[in-house]
Amino acid sequence: MKYSRKYNYRLNCGIWQNFSGFPMINGQALGHVSGMRYGLCPMSFNGCEVISVYNTLAYLGKPLPIQEISLYMERYRSLMGIFGCFPFGVGKALKHFGVNTTRMKFSEDADIFVLCFWTGRIFMSSIHTVFCVKSRKGIKVYNRYNNCPAVRIYADKKSIIGKGKPIILY
Repeated sequence: MKYSRKYNYRLNCGIWQNFSGFPMINGQALGHVSGMRYGLCPMSFNGCEVISVYNTLAYLGKPLPIQEISLYMERYRSLMGIFGCFPFGVGKALKHFGVNTTRMKFSEDADIFVLCFWTGRIFMSSIHTVFCVKSRKGIKVYNRYNNCPAVRIYADKKSIIGKGKPIILY
């Protein structure tokens, strides 16, 4: 099994050439991003934290190629990336790339935010991280599901996570 930060970076640079501009990413198991790597795994499996940082930067008009973000975030991977990135790594990456951010309480309100949550029971399920934007219709959620190519709209944060539990918000 091939793995190294350099190997992943070179592979991801080659795949990035297929992108046009800096599109918002939805459905991490779809399209070119699914073949990119983070840690030991393809981003289709564990790339949601990297994708949430990428989407935040693209939305704020500070776009960076996703392989640059992934390379930086490799230092925060959990179990060689098998479990993605430690949730605190998202905030550190956002700050590193010039986003003025702080941790928020689940009850706090914001126009844009990154939400990391347990998808089921705490420590017995996976975690997922999404980028969210408040709109008139509700909260737009980017990369909500692995295989969904579109933005999903929810009434509130609780409906985004369903039966899951929040871990951290930025």
